[in-house]
Amino acid sequence: MKPTLTIIPSQLSFKQLRQIYAKPATIRLSEGSYAAIEKSHQAVQEIIKRDKAAYGINTGFGLLAKTRIANDELELLQRNLILSHSVGTGELLPDEVVRLIVVMKISSLAQGYSGVRACVIDALINLINHDIMPCIPAKGSVGASGDLAPLSHMTLAILGEGQVRVHGELVPAKQALAQAGLEPITLAAKEGLALINGTQASTALAIRGLFLAQDLLAAATITGSMSIDAAKGSDAPFDARIHKVRGHHGQIQIAKAHRSLIDGSQIRESHKIDDDRVQDPYCLRCQPQVMGACLDIINQAGATLLKEANAVTDNPLIFDNDGEAVAISGGNFHAEPVAFAADMLALAISEIGSMSERRIALLIDKTLSGLPAFLVENAGTNSGFMIAHVTAAALVSENKSHAHPASVDSIPTSANQEDHVSMATYAGRRLYEMAHNTAAVVGIELLAAAQGVDFHAKEGLSTSPLLAKTHQLLRQKVAFYDKDRYFAPDIENAKNLVLSGELLAHWDNLRDEWYLAE
Repeated sequence: MKPTLTIIPSQLSFKQLRQIYAKPATIRLSEGSYAAIEKSHQAVQEIIKRDKAAYGINTGFGLLAKTRIANDELELLQRNLILSHSVGTGELLPDEVVRLIVVMKISSLAQGYSGVRACVIDALINLINHDIMPCIPAKGSVGASGDLAPLSHMTLAILGEGQVRVHGELVPAKQALAQAGLEPITLAAKEGLALINGTQASTALAIRGLFLAQDLLAAATITGSMSIDAAKGSDAPFDARIHKVRGHHGQIQIAKAHRSLIDGSQIRESHKIDDDRVQDPYCLRCQPQVMGACLDIINQAGATLLKEANAVTDNPLIFDNDGEAVAISGGNFHAEPVAFAADMLALAISEIGSMSERRIALLIDKTLSGLPAFLVENAGTNSGFMIAHVTAAALVSENKSHAHPASVDSIPTSANQEDHVSMATYAGRRLYEMAHNTAAVVGIELLAAAQGVDFHAKEGLSTSPLLAKTHQLLRQKVAFYDKDRYFAPDIENAKNLVLSGELLAHWDNLRDEWYLAE
């Protein structure tokens, strides 16, 4: 049974957005929302009656804003807008991203500044409630003047045009609406423009990246702790006093998590005897400083994205000016804040993988880890984790290229009317591939660290209770690496553990204080 969520315009939470992202839901608008919607629609009608030019209501768009449109062509104007702007290309966005886009658009329009009728918003709600997902190509937006192409493809669905996905199957939109007992709608003045001006596609892609970054950081904190144990690293660098005097929230929280994860380890205690090492390499010792900084910028990005998820970003916007309705043109559709947030997430995802790769390199090097070379017995006959580390290095290097900021790019469009753009849509979209790269790296580290823990177990030394649960979960899917075998499926299983959230289930309470934008 699908959960039912009440959407309060401008008050979407990350908890709600995660629920919508995770699986289909039934949604409804909060009581009282429709009054503001109707008031805004009546304001548009008042503007039309005054018979003065108002951008997007009775004029053309972009550089054609000076072209006046007759009242009897206003519906045709809006329909043509959607058809002409549905020019996306590339693979289709997945259902979970489409659900985020549609729900955020509902929240934006329902705040009463966009001038649309209630039936338009209800049509979008019906898409969600009947699991009718518009087919939205991933490419074609520059993240300014709104995500015009993606949101036009979204809007096609309620017009009964184009294709939609219903339970994964491609179906003509008109057929899908009919099967659900719904009718296509005809757009009135301003409604097409209100639907496609906005940053919802860029924001949805960036929020997906945020969710992935949060889960990757948590998984890497677990694997990083297991690597400390496998390498017989010191727990001194995680002493709360060190981090308190620096004061960064993320650093304090990551150090606290490591202390909890390592607590009770016999391996940790054993290295205190006859161990002449003074300090561990940075990839072990500086995890709070580096991963804590990642947590801080994830929080910064989260705060921006939650604000944007609740924002009104179409144009023009309808306001009351001393009792007279006015349409004010601005630029809320420019997605620069989203682009910056996505670029920060790209940095965090890249660095999580980079530190993880360094710990893999440490563990396979017997001079640093004290473990068998390449984490396998009879090295030489067996290559062990040698080339798994090469895979990790390749993925980390690839992410470094992807992490180049998208927001510094711009290309003028619409005959130089729209002369600076954010590239936020690509900024958000590339986070998915980056996250999968990092998940594979963290998965390889998990395999390597578990291998090290197993070698210590042969000496009668056990890891901590929390890390033992992680180790057991992995060993249910991947056996100890006793000799060379077909290794790719093991890496895929470990990667899927990282991405699925299973790895986090038994310690989720440890990160309750991590995320400030929740």
